[in-house]
Amino acid sequence: MQTTMAEFPLTIRTIFDYGARTYADSVVTDYRGDGEYPARTFGAIGQRVHRLAHALAGLGVAPGDRVGSLLWNCSEHLELYLAVPSMGAVLHTVNLRLSDVQLAFVINHAEDRVLVADEAALPQLLRIADQLQNVHTLVVLQPADQAPWPTVTYAELLAAGPDTEYAWPELVETQAAAVCYTSGTTGDPKGVVYSHRSTYLHSMSVMSGNALALSQHDSVLPVVPMYHANAWGLPYAAWFSGADLLMPGQYVQPPHLAAMIAAQRPTLTAGVPTVWNGLLGHAREQPVDLSSLRVVVGGGSAVPASLMADYRKTFGIDLIQGWGMTESSPMAALAWPPKGSDPDEAATWMARSGRLLAGLEARMVDDDGKPLPPDGESVGELEIRGPWITGSYYAAESDKFVDGWLRTGDMVVMWPNGFFQITDRAKDMIKSGGEWISSVDLENQLMAHPDVVEAAVVATPDPRWGERPLAWVVRRAGSSVTEAELRAWLGEHFAGWQLPDAWAWVDEIPKTSVGKFDKKAMRAATTEPGA
Repeated sequence: MQTTMAEFPLTIRTIFDYGARTYADSVVTDYRGDGEYPARTFGAIGQRVHRLAHALAGLGVAPGDRVGSLLWNCSEHLELYLAVPSMGAVLHTVNLRLSDVQLAFVINHAEDRVLVADEAALPQLLRIADQLQNVHTLVVLQPADQAPWPTVTYAELLAAGPDTEYAWPELVETQAAAVCYTSGTTGDPKGVVYSHRSTYLHSMSVMSGNALALSQHDSVLPVVPMYHANAWGLPYAAWFSGADLLMPGQYVQPPHLAAMIAAQRPTLTAGVPTVWNGLLGHAREQPVDLSSLRVVVGGGSAVPASLMADYRKTFGIDLIQGWGMTESSPMAALAWPPKGSDPDEAATWMARSGRLLAGLEARMVDDDGKPLPPDGESVGELEIRGPWITGSYYAAESDKFVDGWLRTGDMVVMWPNGFFQITDRAKDMIKSGGEWISSVDLENQLMAHPDVVEAAVVATPDPRWGERPLAWVVRRAGSSVTEAELRAWLGEHFAGWQLPDAWAWVDEIPKTSVGKFDKKAMRAATTEPGA
């Protein structure tokens, strides 16, 4: 028997049309840092999206072309989220925290032709302009005095578009919609290309009752950047469900967040634990009103159980842990406690990494790739698969994909009810403020310095950022190379936030029996030896 169901493509254009039509009176509000809150309805945003698509087509953007965005969380960024994929092009959300080398790499690797940038990104773009191979037009939110390419402001771009509906092309749901780059592995950043279908299904999952239960009665404050794995899917899910959106721009510091939440009364917000720790500290100095929030989502790195307890005690709201990766679109698990849990049990479950969302599958394997039982005791590497999990990287080889499963690199314990707890990482990555830092890349660059014999980098706990890099260095005999000199050396290849905060000057780095750096012993050290 064959199905009688019609074949209907799952596309971002469908998400856009539904939100603009059904929830035309829902609102997108921008915060500009001055206490003003300019707002537009979904209906008005929808009209601007049509104009934007016309204008981008006028710049030569065709189906399959890449449009790069270097923007904070703002309504203009949302318009790009909706217009670019709907016209068959591909949106590349560029991480504003990349170093010059990484920024040039991802723009070239994605073959971006048009860039849309905030003024804060212009100095960096000017520094790398001669390295960018495909960019022919720069769109800026504010007028720019100088630029290496033909430049138009975003307002001028929209004004150039006719006030008519854009004739959206027929799209195949499996074609590319957006690309995000992850630096969660060693070497160059890797591109993850989301399809229309994967984005549609991920959005529906985020909206579901066992996830965030978004509806038209919600107002969403995405603190997580829209360049960081599509803001965990919140912009699309909010638009699809009719939830209002409050866009914070670059103003995610505690005083600004407190002011926004008190004034605009969002019901849900999401960001890395560093942000929520900072807001809690702010609340200890002056009153903070979070009474409108029904849930706060923490992700990007582990949420301390003590921070969850403090949010319940101080604000009376749940800080829920989420887990995911750029490779998983990214939301893949949430730590809502199982039904029937008493308060003590609920707190224990919520402190774990999470339970996989419906539609995804997970397993735990040993060093030989053999599945292990989810018995709450065995430890193995977490592997996942599903309709919004990537099966490869864009134009890059990797050993992270095995028989349809994504090797996450996280070592976990799993339970029969689907919960898992990350115990360690298979590779020695450092997660600082929700962003990955490669210890191996730092080590290789340090050991390229003529006055360094050996160098190893490990993560050390940090109350603000979760983890920060500590560099162990063996100087060459007779050398007096300093921390400042090595930071300057690294600064030519890495962003400032990626550089080590602490340094240990040693005669020899601990090694395992096979001659590898013994990072377990290094982490166990309670002081900086030789400092």
